[in-house]
Amino acid sequence: MPRYRYTAMAAGGKKTKGSVTAENTYAARKQLRVRGIHPIAVDEIKVKGEGKGFLASFSRGNKKQLVDFTRQMATLLNSGIKLTESLSVLILQVSDPKFKNALIDIRDRVITGESFTDTLKDYGDYFDIIYVSMVRVGEVTGELGDNFATIANFMEKRQRVESKIITSMVYPMVLISFCLLAVIILTTTVIPKIATQIASTGQELPWITQQFLNFGDIFTSWKVFILIGVIVGGIWGLKRCFRTQRGAFMRDKFILSLPLFGPLVKQQVVSRFASTLSTLLGSGLAMAESLRVVAEVTGNSIMSKAVGQARERILAGADIATPLRDSGVIDPAIAHMVAVGEKSGELEKMLKSISENLESRTDIVIERLSTAIEPVIIVVMAVVIGVIAYATLLPILEVSSGNF
Repeated sequence: MPRYRYTAMAAGGKKTKGSVTAENTYAARKQLRVRGIHPIAVDEIKVKGEGKGFLASFSRGNKKQLVDFTRQMATLLNSGIKLTESLSVLILQVSDPKFKNALIDIRDRVITGESFTDTLKDYGDYFDIIYVSMVRVGEVTGELGDNFATIANFMEKRQRVESKIITSMVYPMVLISFCLLAVIILTTTVIPKIATQIASTGQELPWITQQFLNFGDIFTSWKVFILIGVIVGGIWGLKRCFRTQRGAFMRDKFILSLPLFGPLVKQQVVSRFASTLSTLLGSGLAMAESLRVVAEVTGNSIMSKAVGQARERILAGADIATPLRDSGVIDPAIAHMVAVGEKSGELEKMLKSISENLESRTDIVIERLSTAIEPVIIVVMAVVIGVIAYATLLPILEVSSGNF
């Protein structure tokens, strides 16, 4: 949201200056009046380097920056430093102008008496629902420093899992990119030159060479814009579809049914569920509220529906294991472990154990998939390049041998 600099009259006729974050000027003035301040002038702050174009709408808070901030907040608060003083110290260390403005506004609003949790809600790009919920518990219980440490540990753990998956895909994607680049270069430069020379002799190109020549023509004519339009339109259409409840459900069901990647995704979804719920319960959040938060961050509509049903059962006085088992995402053995943990009152520890076990299994699966995928991609690349080489040399051999 935009940030506004204001000049206002405080209680007792004292003139004060500061800044607020709001959707527009009217909202900024209304926010000041709620604080008991009469605004005189409110002007939007233009931040240097802050994007306003198309790509800016997709920007999110830097994860590493947020983890560092959270870890430092935990250290400062646990050292006995007040919340507003801790924020002031960290504001001086933040280099990102957008994040710094957010922290300044949060600090200023906390000073005026607003709840720290309520101020974080206005900056969803940085502080998600898990973050805000755990801060709320820490603010109520007076253990904000410990909860910040828990949040930092949770975020670091989640980033490690994500980075492992991303790292495992880097090498295959590089190989595929080089393969596509080689195909485009050969079909747009080498084969057309050969085709021109063959055409000058009055001979026809072999069928396979002609097909590759037609493929190359797409990238050297106006047809490439049609291809780009089709790809962009397809991606846009899929995104629109996946935003709907039915579309998201069909997408997640298809992903989970994939023979190789389905089990990996399922393990990751269940691991995230167990880890997130364990962390929220450990921070002191009530079970029903924890399940509400988890339902919004599972990243899988099927799992989200199951967690929502589990929350309804909890509110009705029943167990949570049954809807999780019926979802088909959680294996019966894991659902049984959840039931055992629920009955014994050790659900938090059981969920933590499940998460750690699934993470280790996920590491093994990722390593095996990486080992298996790399040679397959290399073989496919060799076949594709070989076929193009054959299509390139075939007309030359036919001409040289006199097979007109």
